[in-house]
Amino acid sequence: MEIGASLEKVYRPTEDIVAREIEGEVIIVPLVGTIGDRESEFYALNETGRAIWRLLDGTKPLSAVAESLSEEFEGTEIEQDVLGFVTELLRRGIVVEVS
Repeated sequence: MEIGASLEKVYRPTEDIVAREIEGEVIIVPLVGTIGDRESEFYALNETGRAIWRLLDGTKPLSAVAESLSEEFEGTEIEQDVLGFVTELLRRGIVVEVS
């Protein structure tokens, strides 16, 4: 089954991770070995990833996340960036779809 994010769906971080902002960087640490490729793996997000991550609160669809970011990242394909980033987070088990 192909994993892919949808602009119409709502996502939030899984309870199986800890995410903290440290000196302007968001660091994501898996609490279980099934997330990511290795048990000891952690993730640091770039500027676009941090902006998207902060809006993945389980209350709004990705289309609203992209719209919120469109002014901040003017001139970019923010919808495609949001879809690609969230698809990767889904694939790694870092976010889940809210029913």
